[in-house]
Amino acid sequence: MASGTQQLTARWHAAWPQALAAWSRYTYLHDPRLCASTLAAAKEGLRDSFAMIRLADQSVVIDLEAVRKYGLDDYAVEILAHEIGHHVLAPGNATDHMRMLARIRRGLPSLEEQAPLVANLYTDLCINDRLQRQSGLRMADIYRALARAGTPRNPMWTFYMRLYEHLWQLGRGTLAGDSVTEAIDADAWLGARLVRAYADDWMTGAGRFAALVLPYIADDAGRLAALRALHDTETAAAGCAPGAVHEVEDGEADAALHPAHDPRVTGDDGEDGEDGEPAEAPPAHVAGQAREPFEYGAILKGAGIALTDHEIAMRYYRERAQPYLIPFPRRRAPKAGEPRIAAVEPWDIGEPLDRIDWLHSLMLSPRPIPGVTTVQRGIETDAGTEETPMPVDLDLYVDSSGSMPDPQVTTSYLALAGAIVALSALRAGASVQATLWSGTDQVTVTNGFVRDADAVLRVITGCFGGATAFPIHRLRDTYAAGPRRRPTHILMISDAGIDTMFADDERGNRGWDVAATALRHARAGGTMALNIPEDWPALASALAQSRYADPWKTLVRARDEQRWDVHAVADMAQLVAFAAAFSRRRWADAAGGRGSR
Repeated sequence: MASGTQQLTARWHAAWPQALAAWSRYTYLHDPRLCASTLAAAKEGLRDSFAMIRLADQSVVIDLEAVRKYGLDDYAVEILAHEIGHHVLAPGNATDHMRMLARIRRGLPSLEEQAPLVANLYTDLCINDRLQRQSGLRMADIYRALARAGTPRNPMWTFYMRLYEHLWQLGRGTLAGDSVTEAIDADAWLGARLVRAYADDWMTGAGRFAALVLPYIADDAGRLAALRALHDTETAAAGCAPGAVHEVEDGEADAALHPAHDPRVTGDDGEDGEDGEPAEAPPAHVAGQAREPFEYGAILKGAGIALTDHEIAMRYYRERAQPYLIPFPRRRAPKAGEPRIAAVEPWDIGEPLDRIDWLHSLMLSPRPIPGVTTVQRGIETDAGTEETPMPVDLDLYVDSSGSMPDPQVTTSYLALAGAIVALSALRAGASVQATLWSGTDQVTVTNGFVRDADAVLRVITGCFGGATAFPIHRLRDTYAAGPRRRPTHILMISDAGIDTMFADDERGNRGWDVAATALRHARAGGTMALNIPEDWPALASALAQSRYADPWKTLVRARDEQRWDVHAVADMAQLVAFAAAFSRRRWADAAGGRGSR
């Protein structure tokens, strides 16, 4: 048995150069990982299928035990060439894999979780059609072998096999069996036309293929597990850093167009649908519009990137913050100092002769003794006069009460604004303390002022969703020891609930006094970015006699007496523009820009 496995491994290794040459004589990947057993393959991350790819290290992994089970021992070149095709053609890299998943999800409304499997079936079509027709490989025979191995029959499988029959001009039923209906045959013809029409633009064709297979996925959702043996890209992007897929890109607006309405597929140049009526347009999406965090997370997970919802949220807000950050700092070299003569010092043998100060050496002894009575004149240089500005540290407080969205599900402009400001501060060389708060005892904070972006993002992308009670003790304890050594700016991102910071703390201290002390000891001022009406001072005046006026009156006092800079935003989305402008004012100088303190 061991000898047979060794022979099989040797044959498959020998087939690798031919598999590479099926794409190009210039194609290069490192040798495949040929696993003698399913257990060994599982350690490589391969489960349920007999082959897989890893985009992180451009690997091909084969389970030779499963290969024997499916009767595919003699198809080494075909299977290896197919896996190479996933690296060189579709999806090619992790970013394109996730872009494709985003398009396919639009073609599978309510069944988006099936997008990874549909993406795999689609890219297999693109690869296999090229290998069968242009390289003369026996791709059709692989599906015959899978059928003999007992691959369960269902409408999805029948449709998929009939599609291959159309592509390769095989007789009806050669691969699909005798269950082909006229409806399946028509859909399979459209699918074959789609594969050929978008052979050089497979990304655009992905969403259209999803729209075509949607009825089969809906009917067979419970039996799709039978296709997992083909799913060699299930964890393809594991270990990869996700690309910038948080934005809806050009081409997604019509990604889910059904092939029957696509003139490029049908060959019909007309733009009208049946009876002369315009074909129904897919839902419009503006290019550049951001996805919601839950969709972004679903795309990452569908590509095989194993992250928690919280870790996904951290990446999401980091990506969305990037366009608004201050520029990277430009190091300023100090001005060159002026050289000046210093005191004499001993000259020793081995140093340059022209360094000897003969006048002072002869004054010490009319008969110079090298290394004993010889001296040299020292040269000093004045220090440069230009210094790098000291960036102001940031003390950030983000509201996470019940009125605020969960950053891990929907876009939280509070979290996005916090990410923009905090990452800009860190980029300028400042330290950041981040505090997330909601009700009593619902508070998360970084370990003091830190320079760790992940630590800050982990805090501000959390969620409590409880009551509203500002953590006065955090503000109190931060500045209890007196003025900070580095100037610090205090930033609050909240709504009218920020007035709870002026209540009494658990020790009976007045929050008003705590806030005043914090501002004094921070030494760089304080700002409140609040989701409140822009005419809030007028409301405070108009409702002066009303019991509802207290939050506005408190904010007026905080502005006028303690000098808090209160910035009102009527729409949470305006926090993004605020954060970008705030960052430029505070840290552009330290980054070498033109901002001002």
